[in-house]
Amino acid sequence: MAATPALFYRGAAATSSATLYTSPNTAGAKAVLTDIVISNTSSSQQYVTIAIDGVNILPTVPVSGNTVITLQPKTVIATSKTVTGYSSSTDVKYHISGVEVS
Repeated sequence: MAATPALFYRGAAATSSATLYTSPNTAGAKAVLTDIVISNTSSSQQYVTIAIDGVNILPTVPVSGNTVITLQPKTVIATSKTVTGYSSSTDVKYHISGVEVS
């Protein structure tokens, strides 16, 4: 099995639910979500939601103005499953990375 580090998503959050990453659609392939960095570049508090395969891992969590949140969930994502997310403002930025295993 080959394990390849991967950038799952980097960019501004949408204000409605959007797909940030879809795991590989190859038999036996998996992805491991290792790191999530969320930055709020606004001076105002914003709210963030991130879900894996429809299950919220961050359910409308407040992020204070001009702060960064880091998570290391080490969560396996099965074949063809998605990571979705959104925020109350596009001032929120995501950097999501992990490992793809095939």
